[in-house]
Amino acid sequence: MFENKTETQARKEILDLVREYHDKYLRKDTKFNIGDRISYSGRVYDENEVCSLVDSSLDFWLTMGRYSDRFEKEFAEFIGSKYCSVVNSGSSANLLAFAALTSPLLKERKVNRGDEVITVAAGFPTTVAPIIQYGAIPVFVDVTIPEYNIDVNMLEEALSDRTKAVMVAHTLGNPFNISKVKEFCNKYNLWLIEDNCDALGSKYCIDGEWKYTGTIGDIGTSSFYPPHHITMGEGGAVYTDNALLNKIIKSIRDWGRDCACPSGVDNLCQNRFNGQFGELPEGYDHKYVYSHFGYNLKITDMQAAIGCEQIKKLPSFIEARRKNWNRLKEELGCLSDKIILPKLDKNTEPSWFGFLITLKDNSGISRDGFVRHLEEKGIQTRMLFAGNLIKHPCFDEMRESGEGYRVVGTLLNTDKIMNDTFWIGVYPGMNDDKLGYMIKIIKEYLK
Repeated sequence: MFENKTETQARKEILDLVREYHDKYLRKDTKFNIGDRISYSGRVYDENEVCSLVDSSLDFWLTMGRYSDRFEKEFAEFIGSKYCSVVNSGSSANLLAFAALTSPLLKERKVNRGDEVITVAAGFPTTVAPIIQYGAIPVFVDVTIPEYNIDVNMLEEALSDRTKAVMVAHTLGNPFNISKVKEFCNKYNLWLIEDNCDALGSKYCIDGEWKYTGTIGDIGTSSFYPPHHITMGEGGAVYTDNALLNKIIKSIRDWGRDCACPSGVDNLCQNRFNGQFGELPEGYDHKYVYSHFGYNLKITDMQAAIGCEQIKKLPSFIEARRKNWNRLKEELGCLSDKIILPKLDKNTEPSWFGFLITLKDNSGISRDGFVRHLEEKGIQTRMLFAGNLIKHPCFDEMRESGEGYRVVGTLLNTDKIMNDTFWIGVYPGMNDDKLGYMIKIIKEYLK
């Protein structure tokens, strides 16, 4: 088949066939019929992602390579961050972001075992898990409804002489009050990690300048799991403007090594056998010197190849999410006697992950019954993740011992979310027919 053809010609022929294959077998029919399942989210892609994936596979490099380098550069340029490190999941991104704060290179600002980190219990567990896994103490404060973000009025009360950081997420794409949180962190010299996994493309106006969420704190994190704003299947990213944090992040991501040479490259610094580190013999191979206890959290180049095409679509994805969210907000406004509709701050331009619905106390409606009805009608729903994280089995031992975490004030709104809140999708795969059907079913049930 490839006789008398160059590798470039052969590759082009393969990719042309891949495009044909996509058009015949993978292209999705977007027409909606009653009875079809309406997912809360999902992959949105075309032949370009498939071709990019195959192109990468033909290199058979498999680990991080040219596509990974390209994605890190293009992602950093898009979001407006100096440094980006791509990783294998959003959960790994959060782990890596927090692990970086425990580095001895940070000296007196290093987070030690027993130090405290202010966060919330209404969210996804992997925002909090790294705090516990590194022996720090999560300090839980309540959230506000209908913003579903950290109650900034509780920050001062949560502060102690052991507080070292704040680590919170922008809930379902709705930015938390970064101005107040950043002011608090600056006042007390605290680190700020923005879990941006559900908010890629959201913007916040701070000091008169619009910035993407994830770039205002010290470290931001993203997830590229299929339901998220862009996907690689699995994947995530950690980004920062701080050169020292970037050095630490890359070290811990890459086994904890001291050397910064990329995979497959030796002696980039020209000092591979010239240094003396720790108590190792002088001249010990720098590629096998470890300055941190690290992991291997890298992605494959095939994942990054998909991401390079997805990032081109990100602006249109963001616009579609906003359009879909706005339609739901407008058309469900007539139900405000039964449900609490989500609210955004005037200083924000969210890139929505989903549309939150909370039943009012006097609605006379069960959240569970409402959700079951929607699911029976083919409308996929999701809880606001953990609801109240400290009520889960993973906290049983800590709850019984009374050690390992603190709660400041009450978590009344967090419990309200656990009992009465759920959300539905706004992802770009939605169309007018799907949205119209969801609105119709919701109105019929509540009326």
